[in-house]
Amino acid sequence: MHPRCKFRISLAVFLAAPFLAAASPPGDEGLLRVRIAEARRTSMAEDVVFSGDIQAQAQVNVSFRTNGKVAKRLVEVGDHVAADQVIAELEPLTQRANLDNARAAVSSAEAQLTQSKLTFERQKQLLGGGFTTRSTYDNAEQDLRTAQASVESTKAALGTAQEQLSYTELRAGVPGIVTRRDFEVGQVVQSGQTVLVLAQDGPRDAVFNVYEALTARPPGNKVVEVSLQADPSVKTVGTVREISPTVDASSGTVRVKIGLGSTPPAMSLGSVVVGRGTFIPRDVIVLPWSALYRYENEPAVWVYDPAKRTVAVRKVVIDRYGPNVITLKSGIEQGEQVVVAGIQFLRPGQMVSAIALGETPLQGAAVTGERR
Repeated sequence: MHPRCKFRISLAVFLAAPFLAAASPPGDEGLLRVRIAEARRTSMAEDVVFSGDIQAQAQVNVSFRTNGKVAKRLVEVGDHVAADQVIAELEPLTQRANLDNARAAVSSAEAQLTQSKLTFERQKQLLGGGFTTRSTYDNAEQDLRTAQASVESTKAALGTAQEQLSYTELRAGVPGIVTRRDFEVGQVVQSGQTVLVLAQDGPRDAVFNVYEALTARPPGNKVVEVSLQADPSVKTVGTVREISPTVDASSGTVRVKIGLGSTPPAMSLGSVVVGRGTFIPRDVIVLPWSALYRYENEPAVWVYDPAKRTVAVRKVVIDRYGPNVITLKSGIEQGEQVVVAGIQFLRPGQMVSAIALGETPLQGAAVTGERR
């Protein structure tokens, strides 16, 4: 130790000696005073709090069903659309030309059908009077059937052309909110290319990214309370609906979706929410933060032996770190006495004067807690 530090500590002990001597019980003069607490096993139900956002349970990728150049865009991100609402249009020049050709083909086929009907009726009458041959009549009948089939074919082609023209109008298909847009007016798009993403109306999820170890522990209650971060009074409850089977490589977290039973109007898409869940209670040793000590680069605590009135350092395994306490997996058993104040000046085997946690020290005495 540096000579200056030795001088300061000696001076502090010298100045405090009259008070310690006056306050210490008989036989404890000169002993370091520490505060101890008895280790007890406590049933603790861990509450976990995590933050996330509101998302739709179903998202729909919207795309055109034909190729073309975008002529109109009628929605923006955040707009609510109906199922049959037109949200974009392509230039319909090619489709309209195909439709005109199909209509002309239908007109031509119908005219040919009319002529074939007249010819067939004439041959039918002539055959009844014996003024025509059977082969001529059969040919007229064959021409009529061909003309009828041609009309049906051209009408089917007309329907296809009309349908292709309707594909130039992009409709949502389902009611929802536009969450993403990937096209602009004038852009050439391909059939099947996603141009919009819709969050479908209906049930909502609260989506959280939680650390992997949390998913390995069974919750005590599958119901999770979800509240709005901006306004904690807005609350609802939900249950675990989906746990991602993979871990996000960038963050090391797992995505968990909580299906909400009901969604308050204030919990709109993208709203930041806070989830609170409770795990199964378990028995643990709970100690104040002040008991934690570092020994050989591992967590440890100082254990007090009331028979010998000495202390010894013991390594422990930490279960959880809380705001004001720590919980231990192992290292300390119930009933053992642990030093919770005054650990800075201890050494193994040192004899100390102990004060139980909660006990009022003698007037004028002070519990050693920090070096000044």
